[in-house]
Amino acid sequence: MPRQSEPPEFVDAIRERSVLLGLAYRLLGSIADAEDAVQETYIRWYRLTEQERREVAHPRAWLIKTASRIGLDMLKSARARREQYVGEWLPEPVPAAGRWSSQQTESVADPADRVTLDDSVSMAVLVVLEAMTPAERVAFILHDVFHYSFSEIATIVGRTPGAARQLASSARRRVREQQRRPVPPSEHAAAVQSFKAAWQNGDLAGLIEVLDPDSTAITDGGGIVSAALEPLRGPVAIAHFLMGVYERQPDLTIREELVNGELGLVATDTQDRTLAVLALSTTAAGKVDQVWAIRNPQKLEVWARG
Repeated sequence: MPRQSEPPEFVDAIRERSVLLGLAYRLLGSIADAEDAVQETYIRWYRLTEQERREVAHPRAWLIKTASRIGLDMLKSARARREQYVGEWLPEPVPAAGRWSSQQTESVADPADRVTLDDSVSMAVLVVLEAMTPAERVAFILHDVFHYSFSEIATIVGRTPGAARQLASSARRRVREQQRRPVPPSEHAAAVQSFKAAWQNGDLAGLIEVLDPDSTAITDGGGIVSAALEPLRGPVAIAHFLMGVYERQPDLTIREELVNGELGLVATDTQDRTLAVLALSTTAAGKVDQVWAIRNPQKLEVWARG
């Protein structure tokens, strides 16, 4: 017996999955939380009666607004949890599309293929977003990334359009304050490669040399694996810390991979298990000025090689 075709509203909702996941990941900084938010969005969609769904003039807008409200609520509760987090909290790093290992069935597109990687998901921007209030974050992402009007955003964050504009403006200012002159990908890659070579060769002086004088490193172990509980500041402190890591695990393999759309590093052991993912920011002078090292194994599940 031939399979009955799905109702139109089901097909339309599935087509929006990539948009919703991209939105939720930017809001929450976690692919696991993002998938939970998308799932809850669909649950609410299918709780509508068929007549109610037909009355929705623009299903995509309804889904995005619903996912945004869910994300806003999750952000509020996440802030309380992160205050109890052991050490520094960093966003979950995203591999290149097609590189993910997912628990979903093969018939469903892999999450990485549904998250568009652009400047708004770079680790540098996501870290800045973490310092914002939930309402600022929602307003910025919906307006600057998804081009929603302030009147639409106001209905989601529970503010006036003028207040929504101020939220987005404040968030945009924070992002701009942290942004430096863009570094061409080839120059960024050269700095990352120099960093990798010095670290892997045990070249302390070379590692200090490639680090910017005002460099900072943040490591996230989540209290599950060892990591620095406070940010490391300055090339000497960072270089000594990284050399200590290599001395304790000399069989470490370091390879270059895209991390949130930019060249970064992935450290694995002899069994090819991912132990750390490093996102790096570089300067126009060819120096590494920010190192974000994610070691929490719960944030590295999608980096497992299948």
